[in-house]
Amino acid sequence: MRFTEDSVTSPNTAEISEGSMAPTRKRMGTAERKRQILDSAIQFFARNGIDGQLRNLSKELGITHTLLYHYFPTKDALIQEVYKEVFESRWKPEWEELLDDESLTPEEKFNAFYLDYSNTVLTYDFVRILIFSGLSDHSISDRFFELLRTRLLPRLIRETRKYCGRSDTSKPTQRELEFLMGLHGGVFYIGMRRWIYGQAIYAAESPNTEQEIIRDRVQSYLHSAKSLFA
Repeated sequence: MRFTEDSVTSPNTAEISEGSMAPTRKRMGTAERKRQILDSAIQFFARNGIDGQLRNLSKELGITHTLLYHYFPTKDALIQEVYKEVFESRWKPEWEELLDDESLTPEEKFNAFYLDYSNTVLTYDFVRILIFSGLSDHSISDRFFELLRTRLLPRLIRETRKYCGRSDTSKPTQRELEFLMGLHGGVFYIGMRRWIYGQAIYAAESPNTEQEIIRDRVQSYLHSAKSLFA
């Protein structure tokens, strides 16, 4: 199954049938207009990349370039707000609490975390903006990977060591980190297949395939880690 073009375009795009009358434009308050610009910018950058020109965003919004810059003085200021909305706002402190929960086994933690993580972040805007940032100025991708490095990866390495029967509390080695990123990247690739390549990852008759893929990858990672690092 291949996703159609409509399935990888903005879910907020309104279609106006031929010959229909455009709605009367409503005067917006400051907060409402800023929210409208930010929401549109998220979908604009997801479709066109971080290098998309703001004059084209202004045209889509039906506002002047000057008005857009009134709310966001620079393109970088707008991109930083996009980062906060799409990336920072979706980060759940509960993930860290889950990984620190001593009542759960490492395997239970990995499965619970990656199932919820994939449901939260593998969206059209998250995946495409992260990829486009990596191909452009790295302003968003670098910040997000720093968040992973400081708040997530050390916890996952610690749980990997527990699964391997090790009580080592030293700094994660480069080998351990690269091995873990193989799992993390494999989960993210589920979103890439859908939102970058337009490929379905499950059949209509098997709606739980994505969860099964994640559990299989977690099990494979932990068993391989036990062989390599025990």
